[in-house]
Amino acid sequence: MLLTNLIEKSIHTLELPKILEMLKMHAVTDEGKQRAVALRPFSELERVARHQEETSAAVEYIILQGTPSFSGVRFIADSLQRADMGGVLNPKELLSIGAVLRSARQAKEYGQGEAKHTVIDQWFRSLTVNRLLEEAISNAIVGEDEIADSASPELASIRRHIRATSGKVRDLLNKLLASSQAKFLQETIITMRSGRFVVPVKSEHKNEIPGLVHDVSGSGSTFFVEPMSVVKANNELRELYANEEHEIERILSELSAQVAENRSEIEKNYELLVILDVIFAKGKLSISMKGKEPSLTENEMYLKKAKHPLIDPKDAVANDLYLGGEFETLVVTGPNTGGKTVTLKTIGLLTLMTQCGLHIPVEDGSLVAVRSQVLADIGDEQSIAQSLSTFSSHMTNIVAILEHIDDRALVLFDELGAGTDPVEGAALAVSIIEKVRSVGALILATTHYAELKVYAMSTVGVKNASCEFDVETLAPTYRLLIGVPGKSNAFAIAKRLGLSEEMIQSASERMDKENVDFEDVISQLNVERQNMEHETHTARLLRVQLENEKNRATRFREEMQIEREKVTEKARREAQEIIEEARRVSDETFKELKEMRKQAKRNATQNDNERRASLRKKLNDADDAFASKFEVEDRPMMRLAVDGDVVELLKFGKQATVLSVNKDGTLQLQAGIMRVSAKQEEVRVVEKQVVKKEVQVRKQAQRQLRNVPTSSELDLRGMTTDEAEMTLNRFIDQAMMGNLNSVTVIHGKGTGAVRKAVHLTLKRHKHVKSFRLGRFGEGEDGVTVVEMK
Repeated sequence: MLLTNLIEKSIHTLELPKILEMLKMHAVTDEGKQRAVALRPFSELERVARHQEETSAAVEYIILQGTPSFSGVRFIADSLQRADMGGVLNPKELLSIGAVLRSARQAKEYGQGEAKHTVIDQWFRSLTVNRLLEEAISNAIVGEDEIADSASPELASIRRHIRATSGKVRDLLNKLLASSQAKFLQETIITMRSGRFVVPVKSEHKNEIPGLVHDVSGSGSTFFVEPMSVVKANNELRELYANEEHEIERILSELSAQVAENRSEIEKNYELLVILDVIFAKGKLSISMKGKEPSLTENEMYLKKAKHPLIDPKDAVANDLYLGGEFETLVVTGPNTGGKTVTLKTIGLLTLMTQCGLHIPVEDGSLVAVRSQVLADIGDEQSIAQSLSTFSSHMTNIVAILEHIDDRALVLFDELGAGTDPVEGAALAVSIIEKVRSVGALILATTHYAELKVYAMSTVGVKNASCEFDVETLAPTYRLLIGVPGKSNAFAIAKRLGLSEEMIQSASERMDKENVDFEDVISQLNVERQNMEHETHTARLLRVQLENEKNRATRFREEMQIEREKVTEKARREAQEIIEEARRVSDETFKELKEMRKQAKRNATQNDNERRASLRKKLNDADDAFASKFEVEDRPMMRLAVDGDVVELLKFGKQATVLSVNKDGTLQLQAGIMRVSAKQEEVRVVEKQVVKKEVQVRKQAQRQLRNVPTSSELDLRGMTTDEAEMTLNRFIDQAMMGNLNSVTVIHGKGTGAVRKAVHLTLKRHKHVKSFRLGRFGEGEDGVTVVEMK
């Protein structure tokens, strides 16, 4: 048997194709599905590592950004070949190429998302975006059989003429339907024959309506006649349809030429999208089976809490599987239906999945040895047609395996030496194992023979293992026990099922004394093992509990320290910023006040009003800043609130009084008529000296503001209505801050637009008590006198 055939047979025996069918279900593209089922294990550790990293990267992308879209990506190689040879692609082919371009653009944008730098970024970066061709196709082609009017100006013009001419023909025919000639018609409808508008005429009146006959009904009772009145319009319509078809052919030819020019990059995009589709299919499969990326080694296997991926997770029993390292051969014994074969298949299948780049259902910390071959002889393959017994079929496979194994192979033997005389079978089994060991391969074998238990116990590099069996329930637990040889439990099972004690005793006497002693030793080992497992489990739980408590206390202390440092630093920084801002605004304000007082003595002009408005805006901004953040130069460091403190609720900006501090550090607060609870970090202590100085600063700023001289007259002449409204609002605010009782606004007579705008503004202003037009001597209709509140 050829090595490739032997490897392929082992792959099917271990049921890898079933896993690949699951992978296929997660792929989106047709070629991605084909590549998924055709996937085969890699034997080089570097390649396996790269594919494992790609799958892990896909999982990370899916978790952070969801799954990229590969929908619409179809096989386009034939279309690209035809376009390159000068052929004209049909709309369906062009839409498929447009879909590849669109998916490439979307995938490239997806690859620039939230996920950190990963090994599959190279695939995303290699994608080429051709927005020009993509949009040319999408704008020109609406569906598989429809070209958009916007495909070209010429096509749009032709179709406008078609619609107009069709409407003209219908109008002429509708007149016919509404005339006295309608009685000659079979039905009063307009239909088409051979691309021309016609009406159905009764056969006996076919000569009553002059025109061209294009068709006759099957019964001969109806003639489809094109009236002479529409022949010219129909001819024009046929010509337009021909022009439309020619223009569509030209558009498709032009798009096909563009596709041919960009063939190489389109082919590359398609290949990259299929690669990414398979990678993300692996990622989705990993998530669905809760798979993990194992660490890779040359010659050591450790599968932690491994489960067979084809068994329902609710029913599958997790086992720790070891191979390599201290021992390269594991001999599993125990009764039938105990789980030996499942164990064999689990380690073989998980190895194959790993080498295909798939994650496996194990826990973190698992190791998988990358092997050049995974060869298995599992199951009863006896064949009547080939005259092969169970023993012969096993030997045929084993001979082929022995011919091809090397030092990097993983060999799985199920019921080694079975189907023949037990003594001879056991001897053969030991010889076969020794032969494979001499090559350096890893071996996992199952057997019933007691001789192999003894061989495993007495041979360096060989380890016993067994599948646990519960004698009380007469059911296997499917737990693998490494280091403990299996026991048949035949007598115990027979006794539980009702076989008499006398018969069991008789059977025991017929057994060899050494075998009896050996079975007793195994029973004693099992009891001691169970007791040790129970004690170990209890100790592990206590250790985990203590570690959790320790970690929780450490995290709490660290978090408290970090939070304390953050609060202190933030308070210090905010205090310094407010001090610096207060100093700057104060210096600028008093400097400008001094200059304005000098200027006011010389000339109270309109420019003074604007400078005062700017100054007052700065003072108002400073006032607001002090109102929202009342820390001053001597603000103390932030401290924890205690009973009786006044605090500010940071979230709502409201003040409250601390009634009490709870044991967990939370505060009971009185905020008006309400009692609320809050954490220390949600409040800020309001120190009395801080509030007092904040009030002093605000009062001082307001006194300085009210001492600014303000003109009682405003001239708006020459301004637009918008300028006048803005200037008037500032002037009224200044008059209010200057404690003026009344002011005069000069707007002139003119068209009256500015006067109307002034009056509307004064009606809406909250500081205006009343206003009136000027009297004789005040300026009459050219001024408005305003009384302030």
